[in-house]
Amino acid sequence: MIIAIPSKDSKGIESSMEEHFGRARYFTLIEVRDNEIVKVKVLKVPWEEHKVGDLPRLLAKEGVKLVFANRIGRRAREILSQMGIEVKEGYSGKIKQILELYLKGLT
Repeated sequence: MIIAIPSKDSKGIESSMEEHFGRARYFTLIEVRDNEIVKVKVLKVPWEEHKVGDLPRLLAKEGVKLVFANRIGRRAREILSQMGIEVKEGYSGKIKQILELYLKGLT
């Protein structure tokens, strides 16, 4: 499974989560298999400004199945859901800590 987390910078799991999904300049993509991290990729958002649905389509193209976010707009959440991507809201802090909670089954 590939997880996407909007990130403040390009430091991967050492980054902090961007507060709002739609303002992210980067997404940290984490591939998890058998409850272990197998790959981390930083995806730079290719647009200065984007249209409704651009970010969900970008993540779907990367094979993302789960998004952790602090805040996310209703339309983005709906589009992600239509694409079969689960959204978990209300998270903040370091990406590494969010992943640790997820891998322990605490999210």
